[in-house]
Amino acid sequence: MNATQWMEDLQKNISDLIARSPAADIERNVRAMLTQGFSRLDLVTREEFDVQAELLARTIARADQLASQLTQLEARINVLESAETKAGSPT
Repeated sequence: MNATQWMEDLQKNISDLIARSPAADIERNVRAMLTQGFSRLDLVTREEFDVQAELLARTIARADQLASQLTQLEARINVLESAETKAGSPT
């Protein structure tokens, strides 16, 4: 018997004991209260979180790429403006 199966058997035995006792009503009430409380917290699943984290990473990478392009374009504009200034000034 492996550890996983042992834990599953233990959990089943405990669940069976609880189902036959007044604790079953308490368990149902606690589960209902926890479910209601969790629904108010607006939680997300791990899968949804991972999707949003990946989307954020791609957005950050794109923003960095655009910032780099902007810096390059500003440098080109400065070079062109400098060339115009030099060409227009008498020497």
